[in-house]
Amino acid sequence: MEFSETDEFKKDFKKLAKKYKTLSDDFAILKLAITATPLGSGSKHWNQLKHDGVNKYVMKMRMMCRTVKGTQFRVIYFYDGLSVKVLFIELYFKGDKTRENNQRIEDLFMELAK
Repeated sequence: MEFSETDEFKKDFKKLAKKYKTLSDDFAILKLAITATPLGSGSKHWNQLKHDGVNKYVMKMRMMCRTVKGTQFRVIYFYDGLSVKVLFIELYFKGDKTRENNQRIEDLFMELAK
């Protein structure tokens, strides 16, 4: 599976990684989970935010971080089922931000779902 990140995601990650030291290692574990089940396991830790009706999805996943000892992080990503690619859109800490950036997601989804 091919992983990539938006510039906004890279900024989010860099900012949070300075504060939460295990974030890089925890993110590597998250990638393994996405590789195994890109559309989620059906648990409360995965939510489908958008779907184009065929094979392109925007997913929201709870991410475990050992620094805070819980699933306080959220990762938003775009999954293309045909080319088996994942594009990370947003990463945020629930203590700082309560919801994802819907405008960022909508703009990217419209561009990629064409």
